[in-house]
Amino acid sequence: MSLDPREILIAPVVSEKSYSLIEDNKYSFRVHSKAHKTQIRQAVEELFDVKVEGVNIVKVQAKPKRRGYHKGTKPGWKKAIVQLREGDKIEIFEGAAV
Repeated sequence: MSLDPREILIAPVVSEKSYSLIEDNKYSFRVHSKAHKTQIRQAVEELFDVKVEGVNIVKVQAKPKRRGYHKGTKPGWKKAIVQLREGDKIEIFEGAAV
């Protein structure tokens, strides 16, 4: 399956844990559910002009939710944690205070 790099990387993950990983040169992204590690590596390198050393993938499980009598689930999604080469940075994360 051929995906455009902008289809592979959906959004950066905004959380305390993801911002604490930036100190270790690791960045977290929400990615397409059918993207694999090689596609994620190529997309990050192409879009941000950096060199990727490693990619870890986590499948975030769906959670059951309830509001009064109505039951449902929040959908699951796929998260990628990307390790960059020493000295490389992604600028969109720079304004965040940890």
